[in-house]
Amino acid sequence: MKASDLFINALENEGVEYIFGIPGEENLDFLDSLKNSSIKLILTRHEQGAGFMAATYGRLTGKPGVCLATLGPGATNFTTPAAYAQLGAMPMMMITGQKPIKQSKQGRFQIVDIIELMRPITKYTKQIVDGNRIPAMVREAFRVAMEERPGAVHLELPEDIAAEEVTVERVFEVVESRRPVADHITITKATQMIEQAKMPLLLIGAAANRKRTSIALSEFIHKTDIPFFSTQMGKGVVDERHSNFMGTAALSSDDFIHAAIDSADLIINVGHDIIEKPPFFMHEDGTKVIHINFFPAEIDDVYFPQLVIVGDIADTVQQLSLAVTNVSNWDLSYFGQVNKNVESHLSKYSNDNRFPILPQRLVHIVRELLPDDGIVTLDNGVYKIWFARNYPCYQPNTLLLDNALATMGAGLPSAMLAKILNPKLKVISVNGDGGFMMNSQELETAVRLQIDLVVIILNDSAYGMIKWKQEGMGLDNFGLDYQNPDFIQYAESFGAIGHRPESDKEFSNILEESINSKGVHVIDLVVDYSLNHSILNVLLKEKTK
Repeated sequence: MKASDLFINALENEGVEYIFGIPGEENLDFLDSLKNSSIKLILTRHEQGAGFMAATYGRLTGKPGVCLATLGPGATNFTTPAAYAQLGAMPMMMITGQKPIKQSKQGRFQIVDIIELMRPITKYTKQIVDGNRIPAMVREAFRVAMEERPGAVHLELPEDIAAEEVTVERVFEVVESRRPVADHITITKATQMIEQAKMPLLLIGAAANRKRTSIALSEFIHKTDIPFFSTQMGKGVVDERHSNFMGTAALSSDDFIHAAIDSADLIINVGHDIIEKPPFFMHEDGTKVIHINFFPAEIDDVYFPQLVIVGDIADTVQQLSLAVTNVSNWDLSYFGQVNKNVESHLSKYSNDNRFPILPQRLVHIVRELLPDDGIVTLDNGVYKIWFARNYPCYQPNTLLLDNALATMGAGLPSAMLAKILNPKLKVISVNGDGGFMMNSQELETAVRLQIDLVVIILNDSAYGMIKWKQEGMGLDNFGLDYQNPDFIQYAESFGAIGHRPESDKEFSNILEESINSKGVHVIDLVVDYSLNHSILNVLLKEKTK
């Protein structure tokens, strides 16, 4: 058996369904072994697209998505998806090729030390120097990738190692480990803090986005009637139609929801870490914080919780649901008043049908037309804030955004993966024109795979997020405007279907028809960001007094 055959066997043993990527000369033995495998190769048009798809697979399944590239430039193109997965806690495995390590006739041609390059942005990176070690290295890489906090791992398979005969053919049994649970003493301390609080709030972060945790949090909220809010990556863990949902902290401070956050005397922080922007700033004499996560709190100038509970999050929340029995000390009336003001503010422009379209109106239309389980994926731009604030999620993982690395170019590949995994669900990819063009070549992949997908391009011919920041700092408009191609012709050149609505009503009709039609539909939508500064930059004096 060749080492590359053994590698494929080890991946099959881990339950791998897809490998996303672009093979090269150094991967040809691996590719030959893959052709007879149950694993499906998804050929992409750029390694970034493959990496983002693999990371999103990890995000949605909890199992590492696998991507493949050759040496040199192929491998270096994985660095952004690696950081995306690492910061976003998405399990992902990268496999890259390399020139022969035992004997080479090409000197240093295309050779970059990929192991050292990957070291700071992965949890595990190794070169395979003995084919017999492949089963152990694959099992260890998968274990590390899934272990809390999840992230990216990397294996380099040199060309000569892939081709060599191995004497070992067995693979390692996949053994699931149970996460440790919080100790009784810490649960008792937390219970006392919660029962003694007067105005507690529950914060839901990205690490709470697990099925068991979602159920446990819903039960805890139902039992205690505690108000809750979320970070951007914690959206949808609990149904946001709940009357106790205060909103999403899309900004770090000075948003309407911060009227409630600033007034709370205790925040129960479930599944959040400081890689995502902090939704509140701690002070020595301010609000107390209970940190609940799989790992300890990372202390910095703005985050230093008074109690840290380390262990399985769902189990911790379940223990607290049983332990917290007396909440008579709570006075939550102020939060109800804030909640009404937040709802009033967020709905202010939802029915404003001016054109070019306002982002608030866009969000409203998308929410109206998508079913409860429909999925929206976002690239990165100022519209992400509007979706985080204004788009209510009814189920987990129905708004996929990145607020960790916050890279551009990930929106379209992540939507494609969401649709591949959930072919019966409606999926919309929302992109700025800048982010869309960074990986727009993956339209060909989507068309080739016959994916039914809607792609909305918010067209303002500029890097709008940075223009907003530039304006907020009182600086002149400079260096951020560009020209776009004709997106209709561009889409059609790939075999997609292009649309360019010229009114609010026409956009709504086109979107509804596209959602319910076959094929890849690309909607070139002109957007009006003129209110961004007046709404998002100005300190919100209208906060509830």
